[in-house]
Formats: sequence, structure tokens, C-alpha cells
Amino acid sequence: MTDKSKWERFFDTHAPKYDKEVFAQNTEAEIPFLIEVLALEKGASILDIGCGTGRHTVGLARAGYKMTGLDLSAGMLAQAEQRAEAEGVTVEFIKADASRWRAERQYDAVICLCEGAMCLITEDDDPFERDQRLLRNIAASVKPGGTLVINALNGLKIIRQVTAQDITDGRFDPVTMTERSDASTQLDDGTALQGALERWYTPAEFVRMIREAGFDELHVWGGEAGNWRREPPSLDEYEIMVVARRKA
Repeated sequence: MTDKSKWERFFDTHAPKYDKEVFAQNTEAEIPFLIEVLALEKGASILDIGCGTGRHTVGLARAGYKMTGLDLSAGMLAQAEQRAEAEGVTVEFIKADASRWRAERQYDAVICLCEGAMCLITEDDDPFERDQRLLRNIAASVKPGGTLVINALNGLKIIRQVTAQDITDGRFDPVTMTERSDASTQLDDGTALQGALERWYTPAEFVRMIREAGFDELHVWGGEAGNWRREPPSLDEYEIMVVARRKA
């Protein structure tokens, strides 16, 4: 059993509980923020990478956009489909690993929010190569001049918290900026997901990666769930947000 299949099984298990998480309680405030930042005409096409339970996908569809939601987990997509049906909107949902999937068409904009595809890695991943592949795939899916809104874990926060003992014990790798969790999550089949790996990014590194993938950086903001705003990221919040435009 590979770690990647463990992640998929984790989200399948967690899907019915996901919308109860604290960070998922501000969707209705986040939708207008995205509409304003994307500045698209109604009917424009938007790809939501790592769409999860579809809380942003369906909200934007309700606002009049043609939405496609992509996610690794069938369980999360099942929740998203139920949400779309309940809201009376049509959304295209695709099950795929965003780091390996290539779009068959280009979209007016792409969103990748709440660590939907960034940050969660496996033992088999080369963190640098995986990120480059993922961002190249994202760039290929956006029309020239199209907008990307993406957030990721804020490396400034963990750098201020990590200790020398964390490095010695293997809980944090300062070279790859990856954190290994000691927590064990019980899955539906009775097995446990242990030693989950998450990757953190400094704003400077994140901007460089996005530029190298073919985007011009527009804004770097604080991106913590429930506190999206047009201001620089603070040192102690969990996420950063980058708004970028695909080079023509």
C-alpha cells in the first residue's frame, strides 16, 4: 500500500466530516472575495484544483461561472456532487491526481485553495520535482492572461516554531521544508494513516516557483482561512496566497 493511496483513503474517510472543520466555516465570505479578485464576466470557465467537497466550486457555479472541480478523492467528490445537486447547479467533476493530470482544454482562471493540491506529499515524492510538475500542469490549464489564485502553508510560521530537536528527531526537514506529523488517523477500514508529510513554503520560494511555471506574480497576500485579505502575509498565520497571471 503506497502513501499516495493512504492519502486518498484518508480523504475518502474524512469527506463526510470535512465541512465541519473550522477552516471550512467561511465559504460564503470567501466566494465574493474570489469573484472580486478573479474579475471575470459571468459564464467564464474556472478550474478548481483540489476542490474537495466543492464548497468554492459550487459557490462560484451559483454565481454564474462554468465550473470544473478536480480532486484525488472519490469520497470528497461524492460530497461535492451532492452539494451541487442540492444547490441546483451544474458542475463538471473530475477524479485525478493534479500533479499528473493534464487538462484537455484551457480555462479562464484556476483556483487551488486550502492545500487542495500543494503541501500534501508522499514518501515517494521528490518535493521539488512534484511541485514543478504540478505548477506546470496548472499553467497548461490556464489561458494566456488567465488568473491563478493559489495558497499554501506559510513557511515563515513553522520556521519560527521548529526546534533543533524537531530536526534531530526527523519531525522537520529544513532542506525540503517538510514536516512529518506524529499523529495517527484512523481510517474506515480500521487501518491508520501515520507519519503524514506536509510541505511548507516561504513567500519568496512560492513566488519563484510560480514565476518559473509561467506566471507573472501580481499579489502576495495573507491567505489564512477565514482571514483572506489584500494585505501582506503575517509571520504567524498558516497560509499565504498568491494571485498570478499566466504569461501571454
